[in-house]
Amino acid sequence: MLRLVSVGNSLPYSWPVDVSATFTPGNIAQLTASGNAVVCTVSNGTAPIGIIDDIKTKAFTAVSWDETVIVPATGVLQLNGTYITDVEIKAELRNPNISPDSFVSIPVSVQLIPRNGVVIFPVGTVLNLDDGGTGTPNAIKTNVRYTYQIPNIIGDDSTQGSHRVTVWFQRGIYQTDVFDTSASYPLNANLFVNENGMLTTTQPTPNHPSIALVTSPPTPLFAWLEFLFL
Repeated sequence: MLRLVSVGNSLPYSWPVDVSATFTPGNIAQLTASGNAVVCTVSNGTAPIGIIDDIKTKAFTAVSWDETVIVPATGVLQLNGTYITDVEIKAELRNPNISPDSFVSIPVSVQLIPRNGVVIFPVGTVLNLDDGGTGTPNAIKTNVRYTYQIPNIIGDDSTQGSHRVTVWFQRGIYQTDVFDTSASYPLNANLFVNENGMLTTTQPTPNHPSIALVTSPPTPLFAWLEFLFL
């Protein structure tokens, strides 16, 4: 989704839409040639023109940002003084139907079962939490970020009648929940566009231009990215 925080009095622009494109509000737009016509599609990061404010998708998605996962574990003492688990431990996340490419676990690596929204801490995972204050770790803690499909809500196409897509290209402050969850978003960091038309702090190549700055990072309570579009 997309929210306009401070954009001024200017109106967005409207371009003919690429019939093969799929997007949600907050994706970044780019122009492309289709036959003899110039149409608007999702940016691959090389020539972004603005922020899409229409929807053309088969399903709705949302972001879970820094979701904390804690599992109790019995540790086996190692020669280096750490404790590791000698069995696999499963934990259920808050949401199923996770996009595997969007999933990140920090600082502990886990195995993801995306359809069910389950993570597995493999054998050998180091216990990193003393949940009882005994001086001996008895749990594993990690934070996960991911994009997931909202169940039982089908997609929509707001371009169906007009065959045009609305794009904001004005300098201003915006908020969106459509961004690359595998990246970190420190305040004032430069924002680029990845190959899926999402904002990210990771510059894909030196040819990808910066188009915005982070003005408020996402948090566990407010999983939206606020940015100044340049």
